[in-house]
Amino acid sequence: MATEDGGISRKKVHNGVPMQRNTSLIGKNPKTAKVLVIYTGGTIGMVSQKGAYEPKPNCMIDKLKAMPIFHYTEDTTFLTPEEADQFLVLQPSVKTRRHVIYRVLEFDPLLDSSNMSFCEWVKIADAIKDSYQDYDGFVVLHGTDTMAYTASALSFMCENLGKPIILTGSQIPIFETRSDGRDNFLSSLIIAGTYSIPEVMICFNDKVFRGNRCIKADSSSFSAFTSPNMPPLVTLEIDIKVDHTSIFRPGTTEKFTVSRNMCCNVGLLRLFPGITFQTVRAFLQPPVQGVVLQTYGAGNAPTNRPDILGLLREACNWGVLIVNITQCSIGNVSATYATGLALKEMGVIMGADMTPEAALMKLSYVLGKEEWTIDHKRAMLARNLRGEMTTMLGEQLSITDSELIDSVARYMSLSTSDEISKVKDAIYPCLMCAAAKSGDIPALEKLRASGGDLALQNQDGRTALHVACRKGRINVVHYLLNHGVSIHLKDYRQETALIDAIEGGHIDIIRLLVQTGANLPLPQSVMAVRMCSAAAANDVKSLEAWLAAGASPNLKDYDERTPLHVAVSLNCNEAAELLYRAGAHTDLPDVFGNTAHSLADKIQNVKFLNLISHTENN
Repeated sequence: MATEDGGISRKKVHNGVPMQRNTSLIGKNPKTAKVLVIYTGGTIGMVSQKGAYEPKPNCMIDKLKAMPIFHYTEDTTFLTPEEADQFLVLQPSVKTRRHVIYRVLEFDPLLDSSNMSFCEWVKIADAIKDSYQDYDGFVVLHGTDTMAYTASALSFMCENLGKPIILTGSQIPIFETRSDGRDNFLSSLIIAGTYSIPEVMICFNDKVFRGNRCIKADSSSFSAFTSPNMPPLVTLEIDIKVDHTSIFRPGTTEKFTVSRNMCCNVGLLRLFPGITFQTVRAFLQPPVQGVVLQTYGAGNAPTNRPDILGLLREACNWGVLIVNITQCSIGNVSATYATGLALKEMGVIMGADMTPEAALMKLSYVLGKEEWTIDHKRAMLARNLRGEMTTMLGEQLSITDSELIDSVARYMSLSTSDEISKVKDAIYPCLMCAAAKSGDIPALEKLRASGGDLALQNQDGRTALHVACRKGRINVVHYLLNHGVSIHLKDYRQETALIDAIEGGHIDIIRLLVQTGANLPLPQSVMAVRMCSAAAANDVKSLEAWLAAGASPNLKDYDERTPLHVAVSLNCNEAAELLYRAGAHTDLPDVFGNTAHSLADKIQNVKFLNLISHTENN
């Protein structure tokens, strides 16, 4: 059994996995950001029983409600009745005045993270998939021991991710007087609810790391996790500092999905001086399909052990995929030395600077792709799929300032890189929006190449994608999506680029965005009013756009009128016919008891009555 909705309702599970609940009736309030919290277990939610910390089912939500920092109750008038019944609320941000509201979904049984395995990762991923369209972000409460494995697994399983997934936990339970769990959890909720970072991350001790770059480095410190080969994506100080240029974006026009077929026949083999032939041979026997080989230094194995090298060559010939990573926490493998080159030449794949956790989970993910050939799997293992490895080893990526930025810096007498960076952040969004408006892809590419983040938002929260969708620049939309700009980013009106495409009437762009996973962000009542306005103007193009985006033709406004009511009553018969053929019901009553059919009778709208009659007779 799993508990959810602030402990007010109980949600059924199937085989330990919470069944999907229909949350489509919950409105999308522009003052709120919704986060789903998936509580799997771990130290963060444990309570002291009989002198030891133990997980206690069904107590987490009630305890959170009793803590004002986790449940703000002074003013909840901004919530819909459904939200007030089902969500816990954080105090609003001083800057944005938006509330992060969240629901807690509790797994049963609660697990110590040492008991995590492939099936639990699938359960977490499925829970995210089931609720993906209804939330702005996701937080997974998890034990620390295997958190890096879970984060790495989810990063590969969650394909075409467009929203943040943050794993967090604590070294001391959140309900203890002194705990790191409160800051970790609060920070995770804030980042997941208010920042568009489409990655699987780990939040710990005021830092947010890319999940597949993390290792647990300290079992007794609040700084339990480190990312040895990559700085944090977010640093939580007085100001929240986001490294936008380091965010790994999917760069695809495909919808979010979960790859559930993870191969279990994988393992870690760490070389050590004196390792025996029998040990390696036993490790490589069937059913093993993939091995992460942890070698010395920069990827070296003993060349004076032809017996072991022969076994590795033979395994590669059998079709076993072997990925070479270093035993060192920092650094990467390469073929610089003869020993490393020998491994590469026999078919061992260079794993760059991947962590053991990331390499193992990537191997499991790739081997689970049964539709891929063995050569394609080798190619995918060598490719950077989720930001798990550094692809340009030994080279420093240079960020060259454009002439415009240099000129502005000189004019303003700026001298430090921090000052120039702030100017860049202020100017680049405007330049990108201007380029998108004119369809200038080369200009966008130049801005991107000079260090600009294509997803930057201007003073109104609008991105180049919003502008391109409004202006109908489908080539620019393709370019931006392929470079990872999120379809879920909202402007100051809390509207996504999909609404711009609708208001611009660009059906081809609407279909592309919907194919990519975009969904309508507005409350149904707001959409109903806009569709009724279009119906009143006989604006068939606008109605077609709303319908293409997934809006129902039976949405009702404040008087319970549907767009068909309005179209029929005003003799806007082109709009009425479109709505009727799209599935609009003629028998839905408004607050006055009038249906579209009865209105047509009253005003003798013969054309519409004939349409109904002809359709019914056929």
